Amino acid sequence: MKMMKTNDVGNRFLWLLLAVLSTTTQAQTNSTLTAQQEAEFAIQLAANRSIAAGQSYWIEELTWMEIRDLIADGTTTIIIPTGGIEENGPYLATGKHNLILEATCPEIAKKLGNALCAPIVKFVPEGNINPPSGSMLFPGTISLTQATYEALLTDIASSLKQSGFTDIVLIGDSGGNQSGMANVAATLSELWSNEITRIHFAKEFYDPGWEATEQYTERELGIAESRHDGYHDDIWVTAMMMVTDPEQVRYRQRVEAGLASINGIAIEPLDEAVQLGRKMIEFRAGFTAEAIRGVVSN
Repeated sequence: MKMMKTNDVGNRFLWLLLAVLSTTTQAQTNSTLTAQQEAEFAIQLAANRSIAAGQSYWIEELTWMEIRDLIADGTTTIIIPTGGIEENGPYLATGKHNLILEATCPEIAKKLGNALCAPIVKFVPEGNINPPSGSMLFPGTISLTQATYEALLTDIASSLKQSGFTDIVLIGDSGGNQSGMANVAATLSELWSNEITRIHFAKEFYDPGWEATEQYTERELGIAESRHDGYHDDIWVTAMMMVTDPEQVRYRQRVEAGLASINGIAIEPLDEAVQLGRKMIEFRAGFTAEAIRGVVSN
């Protein structure tokens, strides 16, 4: 990540400042900003940081000043990762997709060199709520209707546009997330057709990203499943989750019970399984970053 400067943000930030002021003024339905209030707001937005910047690829871990300065310094791409809360067999936590994204999104941003990650969208369509279908048949699953999901993504993307990001990228780790992201990207692309901000759906993160990662693991690392245990689980999911937190695959409990394997592949020793997961994430992040460069350049 580029080091952020503590000096004036300069001319590159002026267009963002003017855009924020313009939109804020237009949004005053019940009151109007006075000239003095506008001037005070402009001073606040342009104020220098008094301390060194923190470092993170997640905007929720940065201050607004740090985000402002990163945008002004050329970090103008933002990734919106979508995960889910669903059943994943007897060993994996329901937040499987979110845990994978927690490890993967920063690696994608790092490889792009000019990107940050928005907070993970953890609530996505998982099936009909009542009567239940799909993953909603299992306790703990949280589902959204397609309309709610798309409205959520629309508001998140629009908020990031307002912040000054010029390329907004949607990625999803679950199959049920894909069509909603495609719909939102198409709708907002048309709505924003005459504006500087663009939105992109990088479908390659999921398809063929998952399959490509599996093929890489088999071809380059010599890891291939020899059976199927019958769960919503596999070695790729498990190893990538373990990079974030081995407890979320119940590593210790499985070792104690003699169940530290999935589909014929051992997940112990711990260090080796985590290292395997890191290699998978490294590959998948590179694969996705290349795809994002392609969609952004078009």
